[in-house]
Amino acid sequence: MARSVVQPARASRPKRRLSDRDTREHLLEIAGQVFAEKGFDRATSREICERAGANVAAVNYHFGGIESLYAEVVREANSRLVSLEAISAAVAGHVDARSKLQAIIGLFIGALTGPASASWVIRVMGREFVAPSPLLQDLRAKEILPKARILRSVVAEFMELDADHPAVSRSCISVLAPCFMLLVADRRTLKRAFPSFGLSADNAEELAAHFSNFALAGLAAAANAARKHAE
Repeated sequence: MARSVVQPARASRPKRRLSDRDTREHLLEIAGQVFAEKGFDRATSREICERAGANVAAVNYHFGGIESLYAEVVREANSRLVSLEAISAAVAGHVDARSKLQAIIGLFIGALTGPASASWVIRVMGREFVAPSPLLQDLRAKEILPKARILRSVVAEFMELDADHPAVSRSCISVLAPCFMLLVADRRTLKRAFPSFGLSADNAEELAAHFSNFALAGLAAAANAARKHAE
């Protein structure tokens, strides 16, 4: 009778322990998802840690609390969409105001139709614009307001008006409005209401050209109206 050979039990491989940096980045990603779903007010450190498979004290250890974590998530979302550096570089690469404005619009449309549009990034930024938290004064001062100043300068240059002219400020809002619509609107509703609109990366170039042409025509008309009013 043949003896059965007992195979030695294989030692289970120890799971690779995440470094502090890996854990921090993983928490940031999971937190982005939670904040996108629930907003800052209803999100908790416990849920974020549980979803991340991390110790319940991980948020405090890596970020110093949920407020600092939220601020970091919004900064990350802002950088993945359109950062100040990206806008500055886009404008610096062109000489005339028309090309600068087209570059800015193309940058926004590229971000709003690219990979970030399918992630938590869009929803976090949309929430923050609709209901700003008091935690991001620093981000507004360092990112959002400088972006607005760049846009205002380009629009004023194209309209050949002073940057402080009311028509310039109003025109900036008109230029930004379609981009904000794509940022905060429910994508499923937009697709059902306007099936042929085109919201994918494949449509980005065509969409940017449409918004640019629309904006440039509107700016030209607003500039003419402002000059006639001044006569």
